[in-house]
Amino acid sequence: MQNLYLDVSPLDQRGVTKFALSEEVMMEHAAMAMAHLIRARFNANSSVLIVCGSGNNGADGLALARLLEGDFHISLHIPFGASSPLAHLQRDRVEALGLKHAPIEGDYDVIVDALFGSGLNRPLGPTAIEALILMNGMSGLKIACDVPSGLYAEGTFDTNVFYADITVTMGAYKRSLFSDGAKEVCGEIIVADLGVHKKRYETPSPWKLLESQDLSLPNRIRASSHKGSYGHLAVVCGEKAGASVIAGSAALRFGTGLVSLISNENVTIPYELMQSHSIPSTATAIALGMGLGVEFCDDELSSLLDNTLPLVLDADIFYHPMFSKLLKRTSLVLTPHPKEFTQILRLTGIADIDVSALQSNRFTYVEKFCSAYPNTVLVLKGSNVIIGQGEEFYINPLGTVALAKGGSGDVLSGLIGALLAQGNTPLEAAIQGSLAHTLAAQKFDKNNYALTPFDLIERITCL
Repeated sequence: MQNLYLDVSPLDQRGVTKFALSEEVMMEHAAMAMAHLIRARFNANSSVLIVCGSGNNGADGLALARLLEGDFHISLHIPFGASSPLAHLQRDRVEALGLKHAPIEGDYDVIVDALFGSGLNRPLGPTAIEALILMNGMSGLKIACDVPSGLYAEGTFDTNVFYADITVTMGAYKRSLFSDGAKEVCGEIIVADLGVHKKRYETPSPWKLLESQDLSLPNRIRASSHKGSYGHLAVVCGEKAGASVIAGSAALRFGTGLVSLISNENVTIPYELMQSHSIPSTATAIALGMGLGVEFCDDELSSLLDNTLPLVLDADIFYHPMFSKLLKRTSLVLTPHPKEFTQILRLTGIADIDVSALQSNRFTYVEKFCSAYPNTVLVLKGSNVIIGQGEEFYINPLGTVALAKGGSGDVLSGLIGALLAQGNTPLEAAIQGSLAHTLAAQKFDKNNYALTPFDLIERITCL
């Protein structure tokens, strides 16, 4: 688990004041990290194009050119000259080596974007756009210095953006690199130390980046136990029974001792799942919403939920009049996709926005909701899943396009419900359920368009 930051400028300043690092020392380490990457992957005499802005991101690129010069064929494109003191200094140094501004021509083995980094706070101009179009059109390995140019701090990007194969980000992970849109442009993300170990450089952050090693499986370690020892999940089976079967099957695979589908009428279900018309007295958690439709009247739903059991909600329930009442529960996980989350924001009076507006500012709206409902755990689905409660936030970046398939969300609800039934806290159930969900998808070794919910459930056994 790593810290995530909206802005690392305070960390850079702390490096100066607390550890006596100069900006120039930190810049040299930034350039050395990129140089090490290029030397590790390319032979001497490979061609390298470095496109530099006028500020300190451009100065990083100029320092990189100096470190590589002599072993590689370096081409520099410096369309805006130098504006910051360090950019002037680094330009003087490369010019002393005979490296000067040149037009972007031909093709290169490596293309380095050092135009703007995380300092972009205005729309791109025509000169920058032209450079980005030319760079993106090249076939070589594309490396972004700190942040791909065109990507803003909130994770949105301009009409043009640099599409990196690798982003070498400086000092610490930036939150902008893990928006849904950024997943298209950042490629592999590597953090470069700036002259002091990250344990010294970083300070605590309320935002965290989840990693595969954060997965904690519900392993059974008690020798003397029985099916009742591992919880009983009640899945409310609505109009589209398949969604509940998927959720229930996922829960059973993820360690729950018993799973009951709660339906008005008998439906055909797998033999390993049980069926009931009411919440069993032994139930330890409830999953509700997936495929719900209009199967239950309000009184029936109220009766099913007349308890204090932990609850995971998804899909149709977010549009039900009862949802506002359910938000008052103290052990609650919500798993909306973006459109469903706009409905939740509208219903709670937090914001009346469309999906596009949400996706442009996912971080802010998650923070707003979690501030208004600190007892509720939110799992906002997307390319990079955001999990939040109160003032704690986590991003799961491990998902794949294979999950873009009907039923994948039902599997997630089942996994989270399984952990709630086994006694995990709502936040821990959300984190571990989301990690299991994405890592199971990574286990699918066939064509990514072919993953089905039951393929995904099967891969839970391989974690």
